[in-house]
Amino acid sequence: MSELKQTRTIAIVGRPNVGKSALFNRIIGRRVSIVHEQEGVTRDRVVCETEWNEEHFELIDTGGLGTIDSRPTGDVLVNRTNEQVEVAVSDAAVIIFTVDLTAGIMPMDEEVARVLHRANRPVFIAANKADNASRDEETYGFDALGFPVFPVSALHNRGISALMEAVLPELPEGEKPEDRDPLRVAVVGRPNSGKSSYINRLLKGDRVIVSDIPGTTRDSIEIPFTIGKGPQARHYQLIDTAGVNRRNRRSGAVEHYSNMRAEESIDSADVVVLLMDASEGPKLQDKKLAAKIMEAKKGCVLMVNKWDLAEEADGVTQTQYEPALRKEMPFLGFAPLLFISAESGYNVKRSIDTIDYVAGQVETKLTTGVLNRVIQDAMAKNPPPIVKGRPLKVYYATQSGTKPIFIKLFVNNTLRATDTYKRYLINQLRKAFGLEGAPVELKLVPRPRPDLEEKKRRS
Repeated sequence: MSELKQTRTIAIVGRPNVGKSALFNRIIGRRVSIVHEQEGVTRDRVVCETEWNEEHFELIDTGGLGTIDSRPTGDVLVNRTNEQVEVAVSDAAVIIFTVDLTAGIMPMDEEVARVLHRANRPVFIAANKADNASRDEETYGFDALGFPVFPVSALHNRGISALMEAVLPELPEGEKPEDRDPLRVAVVGRPNSGKSSYINRLLKGDRVIVSDIPGTTRDSIEIPFTIGKGPQARHYQLIDTAGVNRRNRRSGAVEHYSNMRAEESIDSADVVVLLMDASEGPKLQDKKLAAKIMEAKKGCVLMVNKWDLAEEADGVTQTQYEPALRKEMPFLGFAPLLFISAESGYNVKRSIDTIDYVAGQVETKLTTGVLNRVIQDAMAKNPPPIVKGRPLKVYYATQSGTKPIFIKLFVNNTLRATDTYKRYLINQLRKAFGLEGAPVELKLVPRPRPDLEEKKRRS
């Protein structure tokens, strides 16, 4: 395990189904991680910047550990989950070790504890599911794990303050960050796809004019939108764009201006929601919008609106509809897809969680060591093609930016990297790190061979 880093980061770890994600959501004050009784729902790290009593820090939610030792299990998802937990522990300054009070100490808890004792990090045990004061005495048995124990209930918000009062002083000193701009979310689509209805449903009010007449929204309207209160509130700037029409000779100045403003809204957004009409399926203009989102390298969420009408009229199911849609728009295969109804409210609340999730993915920071391991494993599994007599060699990989996820590959020769092979490497990165909805860019940088450079200096 690496030496302690001076980052204000707290990682929540533990075996599956002990309530890590529920505790994560309780601390940040809003629902980001998916909470479900099924084991293994959280597979990748979820990172969120938040604050507690004016103390700013990053909080990491990790997948449940299926095994802790370094031996592969044969289960790819378990291996990837364990790798993500390893990265989280390495990055964290403090660790919250979550256990299930009602289950007592399990063998996997003891295995996690042994690893954390070697991690050289302050560790605090959150004995979750202490739903009332009478259960607090049951925490004494967990002292055997060798860390301070705090009875908590993520469900009933018990004991969280006492836990955080112990955790926060262990964080390294850091400057209070400046207030950030709200998350900019552009909602785009063809005329009458339901963009304004969707935003009105989110706002629970008629902030945007809604009409059955295509093209009612001529300009891009920006609307501040806040979820929650106090320091944990999440601030949005929702951008309702004009419906994008196909340009032709009869298009007037208003249509041209509307299309231009919609494209500008995509350029200025952090995340773009591409809204489509379920009854019509993806049209040419939907595909052009998708291409614009790709060109602008923006986070993307695909939403199919009016799903209730299509389901009732055609009897089609989501499992039937999604493959057909993905086939029509394969270049956005990385974007999450959600079926909604702005009219009935179906999945509208869930759409906020999805947008928030993608917003976090576009700012993902990949640890250099794990990044290089994934690249080398991908190349070993599927070697690059021979180009001009020699294959591509990757000496080193590092992340150089976010929004999009920007990866630099230092290689022997940039001309030996085919577009197909670069797409393969990007797909392998997605399999390893998730990155749903986030664009990934590879920049190849030639690195001279040391032996050739030495010969040049001698000659």
